[in-house]
Amino acid sequence: MNKGDLISALAEKTETSKREAEAFVEAFVNTVTETLQGKGDVALTGFGTFSAKDRAARQGVNPRTGEKIQIAATTVPKFKAGKTLKDALKK
Repeated sequence: MNKGDLISALAEKTETSKREAEAFVEAFVNTVTETLQGKGDVALTGFGTFSAKDRAARQGVNPRTGEKIQIAATTVPKFKAGKTLKDALKK
């Protein structure tokens, strides 16, 4: 499912227009992004938690040349699935 499919499914399930569903999806994505940029977490009970994780600088190897390179420190998004979501996928 891509973003367009998600918008269509939300519009159908909530009996709203695709335009309203798209606005909701955009607002959700922007809110989660802004919260993670501020080093906060977004927890949706039963579904999961979005968080930002700092990844330390480290040394890597270029697989093509074998040359050692320095990989800079960065912040990456992380998602941990909640119990309800995990249980729903067990069949």
